This record gives sequence, C-alpha cells and structure tokens, in this order.
Amino acid sequence: MPTEDVHVLVCTTIAGRQGRVRTGAGQPRPRAAPPRRPGHGVEGGRRDGRRRPAGAVAGPLAVVAGRGREMAVAGAGGAAVAEAGRPGLSEPAAAAQVVALSQAGRGVKVMLQAEAGECGLACLAMVSARLGRHLSLAELRQRFRVSVKGATLAQLARHAAELRLRARPVRLELEDLPDLALPAILHWDLNHFVVLHAVRRDWRGRVTLTVLDPALGQRRLSLEAASPHFTGIALELAAAADFEAGGRPPRASWRELLGQAPVFRRAIVQLGILAIALEIFALVAPLFNQYLVDELQDGVDPGVLTLLACGFAGVIATQALIHWARSGLLIRWSAELGYRWTHKLHAHLIRLRASFFETRPLGDLASRFGSATALEAALASLLVESVIDGMMALLAMAMLAWYSPAFCAVAAASAALYAGLRLLSYPRLQDAALHRLYAGAKEHGHFLETVRAISAVKLFGREAARLADWSRLKRAQIGSEQRAQRLSALCKLANVTLLRAQALALLYVGALQVLERRLSIGMLMAASLYAGTFSGRVFQLLDSWVDIRLLGLHAGRLADLLGEPPEADDAEAAQTAPAQGRLSLRGVSFRYGEGEPWVLRDVSLDIPPGQSVALTGPSGGGKTTLAKILLGLLQPQSGEVLVDGVPIARLGPGRHRALIGTVLQEDALLSGSLLGNISFFDETVDYARVAACARQVGMHEDILAMPMGYHTLVGEQGAGLSGGQRQRLLLARALYKRPSILLLDEATSHLDIGNERAIGEVLARLRLTRVMVAHRPETIATAERVLVLADGRVDEAPGGRAPAAAELFTECF
Repeated sequence: MPTEDVHVLVCTTIAGRQGRVRTGAGQPRPRAAPPRRPGHGVEGGRRDGRRRPAGAVAGPLAVVAGRGREMAVAGAGGAAVAEAGRPGLSEPAAAAQVVALSQAGRGVKVMLQAEAGECGLACLAMVSARLGRHLSLAELRQRFRVSVKGATLAQLARHAAELRLRARPVRLELEDLPDLALPAILHWDLNHFVVLHAVRRDWRGRVTLTVLDPALGQRRLSLEAASPHFTGIALELAAAADFEAGGRPPRASWRELLGQAPVFRRAIVQLGILAIALEIFALVAPLFNQYLVDELQDGVDPGVLTLLACGFAGVIATQALIHWARSGLLIRWSAELGYRWTHKLHAHLIRLRASFFETRPLGDLASRFGSATALEAALASLLVESVIDGMMALLAMAMLAWYSPAFCAVAAASAALYAGLRLLSYPRLQDAALHRLYAGAKEHGHFLETVRAISAVKLFGREAARLADWSRLKRAQIGSEQRAQRLSALCKLANVTLLRAQALALLYVGALQVLERRLSIGMLMAASLYAGTFSGRVFQLLDSWVDIRLLGLHAGRLADLLGEPPEADDAEAAQTAPAQGRLSLRGVSFRYGEGEPWVLRDVSLDIPPGQSVALTGPSGGGKTTLAKILLGLLQPQSGEVLVDGVPIARLGPGRHRALIGTVLQEDALLSGSLLGNISFFDETVDYARVAACARQVGMHEDILAMPMGYHTLVGEQGAGLSGGQRQRLLLARALYKRPSILLLDEATSHLDIGNERAIGEVLARLRLTRVMVAHRPETIATAERVLVLADGRVDEAPGGRAPAAAELFTECF
C-alpha cells in the first residue's frame, strides 16, 4: 500500500471467519457473530484468555510493540480492507512473492535486536532478506527512526512500503496460522513482533511453527505453545513490483574485530611453528613402536634397545619443552590480544553518541564486553589448533592408506558419523548458547538495577518480589546452560563411543590381515595409532568448528557495537572558536521516533551573551530534550543550533562542549576524591581554581570540615554526601571548566532558598550566559528572562522577564 495512504491500519478477519468489521469512521457493519469461547475474550485492549477470536477487536487498531503497550485508536480516513477469497495477499502480490522467493530461497538467519524497541525493524530486515534484499539493522536504524517505546503496526507497514514491500494487516485465529501467506510478522506477547518463517504439519496433523524471534533467536513451537504469545494480529508481506533484490547478508568481520592484524598474524605464526614441531614428534612415535615390536620378534641387541629408549626419552623431553614454550606464548598472546580487543571496544564505545546509551540496557552492554573476553580466551588457540588438526588428519590418513585401505574406510566412516552428529546438534546448541547469552544479560541487568535502586526496594518492601524476579531470570539462564551442557555431553559420549568402536573394528580387520600375513604385528600397532590420531584430530577439528561458529554469536554482538557510527570528530571545527556565549536556535524540530509526537516544533530563539534565561513549562514538555539539543547530545530532525553564529556541527562536538559547563538531572559524581570530582580528574589539577570554585558554590567550608579535606573519598554516585552537597559539587565541577555558557537542568532543586540565592548572586557576577531549566518559582525569579516551553513551542513569559514568583508558577502550571 502507498505510504501516504497508510494513516491507520484496519485489521481484517481471515476470509471465511465470521465477525464484525468496522469502517475507518468507526461504524460497525454487522455480520453473524461467532460463538464466544469461555476465557478467550478481549476487553479494552487487554487479553484475558490465551488467544483472541476473530472479530473480537473491531475498528482501526494500532498495535505497539517494543515497550509493552497496545493501543486502539480511531484514525481519520481509514477504511476496512476488503476480504480476499483466501487468507493471504492479492494475486499480483502473491506472484511477486513467488518470484522473489524463487530467486532468494527460503533460508534466512535470525537477526537479533540490539535496542529495546527495534524488534519491528529486525523483523522487517529478516523478511526483506527472505525476499532477496539484505539489509543490516544499522541501515534500518539510520533510515527509520524508532523511539525506545517501540513501533506500531501502521509504522511497520509504512516502513515496509518504503522498502518496496506490500503489507496487509490480518486478524485471525490461532488455528488459521497455517493458512497465512508467508513471510508474515506476528504480534507477540502484546509488546513484541516476531517473524513467522515456516509452518509444517507432520503425518499426525500436528502443526509446528518456526518463529524468528529478534530477542530469543529461532524457535519451533506447537500451536499450543504459541497460544499464550500470539495476539491474533499479523502483517503479511510480499515483494512489490518495484522490489529490488540484492545486498549481502550482514556478517561480523573478523578483520574488523581483530584490528591489529600484524600482531595477530605474528601470534598465529609463532604458535603454529611450535605446534608443527610437536606434531612431527607425534607422527614419528608409531613408527618407533612398529620398529620395536617387529625387531623384538626377530631378536634385538639389548644395547640397541637401550639406545633407542634413550633416544625416544630425549624426544619426549624435547616435546615437553616445546609444549611448555607453546603454552607460555599462548598465555602471552591471549592476554595481549584480549587487551587490544577490549581497549578497541571501550575506545569505540566511549566515542558513541549519548543517545546510544539511552536505548541500550546496562546489563546488555556489560554482556557484550563479556563476549570480548570469550573471544580473547579461545580464538587464537582455536584457529591454530584447527589448522594443525586438519594437517595432522591428512597426514595420518595418508599413512593409513599406505598401511591398509580397509583402515581408511573404517576411520572415514567413524569421522562421517561424528560429523553428522555435530551438524545435527549444532542448531540446538546454537539456540541454547544464544538463550544463555541473553538470559545472562537480563539477569545481570536486573541485579544492577536492584543494587542501584536498593533504597526504593527496601522502602516499598519489595525485596521478596525482586528476589523472585531475579530467581526466575537466573533459572532461565541455568536452564539454557543445562541444555547446552546436555548437548555437549551427548557429543562427548558419541566421541568416546565412536573411538572405542573404531578401535574394535580396526583390531578385528587388522587381526584378519595379520593372519593373512598382509601386515606384521608392529604394522598393526602403528596403523592403529595412526587411525586413532586421524579420528581424534578430525573429531577435534569438528569440535573446534562448532566452537568457532558459536564464537560467531559473540562476534556478532561485538560487531553490532563496532558498527555504530561514533560522534563526528573536530577535524572540521572552526579555526577561530567563538567564546562570547551567544546561543541561537533556528527552526529546530525534534521527536524521538516516527509516529511519536513532536517534542519541539520549529523553535527559534536567541540568547545574548551574559544573559540569564529560565526555561520552564509543564513536566514532560521537552525542557531536558531542548537542553540536550543545545549541548549537541541529540540531533534535531530539522533546524540547527549556533554558538556565536557558528553551527555546532561545524564547531565540532569537542570544542562546543568545552565552551559549556553543565549540570544535568542524571549527572553523578564518580568514585574518587572531592578534588578529583571537582576537577573531573584533570591530569594537571589547578588546586587554587578547585578551591575558588568550591567557594563560589558554598562548599569550601564544608570540605575543610571533613577529616581529609579535599582528599576525602566519595563513593559511587556520591555516596556519603547529602543531595545539596552533591549538587554544589556538580556546580563547582561545571565552573572549573571556565565556560562561557552555563546550562543547568534542575541544578539547585536540592538546595535551600538561602544557598540558592547566594549561588545565583555569585553566578550573576561572573556574567556567564546561563540557561536554567527549572520548576521552582524561586529559581525562575532569579532569571533576567523567562521562556515557557509547552506543546512543542517556546514563548516569552509576559513582559519578557520574570514576574512575581507565585504569579508565574500559577500561570505555567
């Protein structure tokens, strides 16, 4: 459907189902109502049963997924979609879908969401890939701005239209899912979107759904298992006539992840040389055994036997020394590469936009750093061992072929059986590993959240509830680990069993050939050792292949972070940076995502140098958002911010923020001394300036009264200080920068009126340009000019400056 026609989507029933379909104007068209099943009704947008019947939801419906809400709205201009003769798309759309599928194939990898509200984008990316056009989530994020609150079904349909996909919303019963035209997006758990990838029916008539879940990966569910999740809403998608296939599947680049390629290559070469030296000795050992056994049958001089034993003891000692050197190198290079990877990841992360961190859970970010640790611990050794195992397997097979082709057949059959088992078990092992990663991230995030909010948890008496929630998440993580461990145990059992069965088969075949005098006993022993070497190395190679594939999960999580573009540097900054302090906005409009209300709409204003401005308005009206736009932390959809007539994009974020001192609502002190917090741990601390800034905010005497003065340590988030002391220290930190502009967001809300007035007088004497986001009448009254932000507009308060405090407070609120 054309984008401009999608004002709101009307979900229709699957053809043949009875119900009521409303027009866009909200008027019902009566039809024979289906019998209601007990416990399956829907009232007011809430699910009170396991599923929704067709016709239970009538009228224009906007389904929101991503942050746990569903909303029914009446939209203007909507009309009921005509029912088709069968569930699915129109004939031209179906034909286009068949053509696209014939070109692209049905296989598509699950794409995992990285942000809380982008499950819809991930579903669109997977559907587009199935139809032949591969898009990364990073591309879709840049193209479609989705807020942390998620996306509606109507927004997904508009995005699909821009991707040249035809979308049709459908309302259906659970048992009608097998008749749905695929691929389709399903509304899931009232707050999520998933892709219905395949539907299969076995010989007993039982239906299995293959669901691609952006949060949990690929899942196979029966209709009964899907019933608690599926809400009865689906979006069928097909390639439009102008749909263009192409692109490459997004993959994690090992070269990008490894970064320092020369260092990594040097590690691989050194480890490889030592590993080859070890394997040469391993190949010689069976020949020694063969020679010794065969010569003993004919009689051998004890002196020669002693000489051979001493020589082989020297070989074993040399082998031990090489193994020790290899272990030392492996420890050294693993530590070095691990530091480089984590340093690169941290350096990239700290250069990302501030808005990136507002959409990523802290537990998920910590889990991704854990992925770097998993890579550093395994990658170097796995790559070296895989190459060596492959070479040794080929050499051992060549030696086996020289001894007996029958031995080759037995060893090859054993390797083929184990390879088949590993291939069959890999999807389940990957699924368990993926669930373990995400369950661990959720559990860790819940723990950090509880610790940060421990005071509120205790005051509201929610200790038992938080513990129960954590236990549920921990059990989910343990369950995923147990599934992975059971599969690994099964593979180890198969490994041991196949090796023993192979040894028995080789002993039988070899004994027959010894009886036929085609082999000597020494040759039988040597061939058995080579067969064991071949199978052991092939089995190890297959295990390493699985481990490397599973490391791809960690690599993908790291690649998602590394794929985020960092903030622009100051390479194009203005040569003569302004420092007068004039702030200007020109036609600034901003909203957090498509479909979200405009927070700012065409805002223009000028703040002369040295002026004190109070920005007030209703809570949630966008004052903090405007402050972040002034700081360059958020980028408006249109318009620009200027400092002394220079756009901040040309000024550069580093230079721009160097001119501004800030105290924001979410600012916090860091673990360390008061001296370090005021100077923000400046490498060359100006002690006199630290003391002067502390005096200006009225903290100098308080600090001197502490046992260790300016060297007093504060805990994380400023533990041990009062709210007013923390705010004054943050103000001192802002003044230490010597800014020409001061931006304060509720920076004095914890201060008494006397302290606030004294600080205001000090700041007024500094003649800084001050922008104060405030609600308190006393704070607003100190400003020379008052701006009121409401409904996305910024207007001057009556008279252009602050009236009486009580009068302004009443007018604004």
